[in-house]
Order: sequence, then C-alpha cells, then structure tokens
Amino acid sequence: MSTEELQTQHYEGSLLVQPDEALPPLQSLLLGLQHLLAMDIYVVPFIIAGILSLSIQDSAFLIQATFIASGLGTLIQSRFLMKLPVAQGPSYVPIGAIAGIALAHGTGIDSLAAVFGAILAGSLVVCILGLTGIVRKAINYFVPPLVGGTIIFVVGLSLIPIGLKDNIFTVHGTGTITENIVLALVSGGVLTLCVMFGLHLGKRGNWLRIGSVIIALIAGCIVAASLGRFSLKAAEAAPWFSMPHFTFTGFPVVFDMPAVITMVLIYIVLLAETTGTWFAVSSVIERPLTNEQLDKGILGEGLSCLIGGLFGGTPATGYSTNAGLISITGVASRHAFYGCAFWMVMFGLSNKLATLIASIPAPVIGGIFVIVSSIIALSGFRVIRRLDLDERNMFIIGLPTITTMALYLLPQDYVAGLPPLLRYLLSSSIATAAMVAIILNKALPQKINLYNDKD
Repeated sequence: MSTEELQTQHYEGSLLVQPDEALPPLQSLLLGLQHLLAMDIYVVPFIIAGILSLSIQDSAFLIQATFIASGLGTLIQSRFLMKLPVAQGPSYVPIGAIAGIALAHGTGIDSLAAVFGAILAGSLVVCILGLTGIVRKAINYFVPPLVGGTIIFVVGLSLIPIGLKDNIFTVHGTGTITENIVLALVSGGVLTLCVMFGLHLGKRGNWLRIGSVIIALIAGCIVAASLGRFSLKAAEAAPWFSMPHFTFTGFPVVFDMPAVITMVLIYIVLLAETTGTWFAVSSVIERPLTNEQLDKGILGEGLSCLIGGLFGGTPATGYSTNAGLISITGVASRHAFYGCAFWMVMFGLSNKLATLIASIPAPVIGGIFVIVSSIIALSGFRVIRRLDLDERNMFIIGLPTITTMALYLLPQDYVAGLPPLLRYLLSSSIATAAMVAIILNKALPQKINLYNDKD
C-alpha cells in the first residue's frame, strides 16, 4: 500500500494519547500489562510442548523463552524499528511445521534441534528481505486501500470464532459451558460498561477506558473464584525467578535443509499475516505506513524470530488483538508497549508470574477477546466504506470473507491429509484470504456489469 493511498485511511474513534506521546512509568506498566493479558502468548508453546510430549521442565523452558523473545521483539518493533504501537507474540501458523520437523527428528527436547536451526536460518532470510525492500515493493504494488481494508476485516473476522469456540464454548478442566458463557458475559459486559461510561463522562472517565481490560479481568476472576474456577494456589507455589536456556549451549541445534526451506515458506505466510496487523494498527492510530516502516517492520519480524530461535522459543510475529485494544482504551502511546515488553520479559523470567496469567480462566479472556476482535473487523470497514462498492469491489471483499469462514469450518481431518505446503498455507485463514483478495484485485477487470446496465 503506497503512502499516498494510505493517507485516505482515518480512524473515527477518539484517541486519548497519540503514538509518540510519553506516559508516566506506572501508567505505561499498567497499560502494558493490559496488552499482555489480552494476548495468549503461553498457548502456542504449551500446545507444541503437548504435541512433543516434553517434560514439565522442558515445557517451562519453551514457554519462558517464547515470552522473552516476544518481549524483546516488541521492544525492537515499537522503540527502534517500526516505531509503532505493535506487539510481537507467537503465531499459531508455524505449529504444524514445528511439530512435523520435530517429530521427524526424534522425541523430547532433542527433537527440536532441527526446529531451532530452521528458525534461525529462516529468520536471516526474512531480515534480508527487509533490508532489500522486496516485500515492501510487493505490498505497495499488490495492496491498495480496498485490499488493505479487506485484510483488516478478515483479520478481525478470523479471530471471532476462535475466541468463541476455543475460549468460551470449549470446557477446560472442571466447569460447564453455561459457566463459561456467564464468565465471558461478565468480563465482556464489564469491559463494555467501562468504555461506555468512560465515553459518557468525557475526560473524567478516561481512567475507565484506560483501565477497562484490567477491571474486566478482575471482575471475571472474582466471579470465576465464586464458581471454583479460579485460584491463586498454583501461582503462590511457583518460584519467582528461573533463568532461560539458550540454543547451542542449553539446547542442541541442527541445520537441516528441508526443515529450513519449510520454515522459510512459513515465514512468508507469517509476513502476509502480520502485514494485516500493521494495516489494522495504521488505521486505528491514523498514521499511514511509510515505505521505511514497512522495510523496518519486516526486518524487525526477522529479528524477533531470530531471538526466538536463540532463546529456544518459537517464532514471534505481530499480534492483531492489540489494535483493537488501542481502540478500546484510546491510548496509542508506544510507551504502553515498552511496558508490555517489560512484562513479557518478566513473565519469561518468573514462573510465578507466568503461572498467574495462565491461571486466568479461558472464558474470562474470551469475553474480552471477542469484543476486541470485532473492533478490528470494523476498523477494516472504516477503510472499505469510503470506496465505491461496485460489483467488482464486492467480489474482492466477499470472496476473501467466504474463504476466511470456510477455512475455519474446514474439517481438520481433511486438512491433515493434504500435502505439507498446502496444509501450512491453509492453517492461516488470514494469509489465504489476503492472497485471494490480492489475486482478485489484479485479475478482475476494473468495471464489471453483472446486470447489463447501459452506461
């Protein structure tokens, strides 16, 4: 998307704090904690550890490393490279590739040797792409406002069913679906009320908007505790600090060419996915993405993944939920993301803090997650609705939307039987829908007359 085209995007909400405005340290930490709590950083390494049947100790190391890599990646992107309010975290997309590479090389922590080698080598390729500007030039050519708005929309749309199904309608441990719904309604309802009253009160209600997520999480946890669904016992028993292990010294590393090629392809899919996140953030904060930011963003993506490989964690990529949270709180300051990076590193160094966040019931987070996702989708609509919605453009918007929902509903046993490359591609509905929008925008003629109307 060119700079000139991006200038047409505007956020119609009310930002209380602009991206480059400083915040008091305590406020930065509070807002940063909110952003962290709205993310599910621990889930991806937890899933991988389960697939590979890692020991409790090795699982803890993997989760810690992912937190630290996400924190350092967030600081790199928000402070030094993109200089935008963006957060890095592990993506679900590489899970299948990581599991496949690891299982092909044995069991236990040693099976990850080829994975770490592929993560490290592939991340260097991404860094080179950022330095050469190849990806940015492709974005400028293939992603006009229509495609960019559609990508933002499908980013939010793809997250809504995940939050509903995985966090609310699936029972983890004890409890019932009814209890899950109640907890989600409490956290989501409190969040909505905080934002509504905050807007109604004007400047006097800014603290309600700013602290809305923390307040909603506390309310949800209180109700969960009354139902026997939340306890601090596990966090109290966990140690405060534990040092992570590094690859080459704490973990073995093997450079396997097929594994490296597979991870490079995964990184390309991740770049398509994270580009949608950048568009969403750009729309919310009313700041067009410059060519320099795109190049630095891709470089930052590569460095984040490189750090993940060095610490023995998973690849890190841009998180879209944070864009929705900016819209809810009205705070776009990068200093909040410095605070988020701080908490990520602290959670990575502390088993106690990591256990605390893991103790929050999934439906409590789900109630907030769904609202945030819907706001992201509507941010895409803000871009789209300014354009001429003729038959051509409706096809470009509609078919990626169908693709997003179809891939979510596609039976997993069918996907499991597909060739690896196709399976990895279809694992990201965002990347696939983005490709559909890009292809349609280039393939369809500029004017389509479905009804044979005369000019």
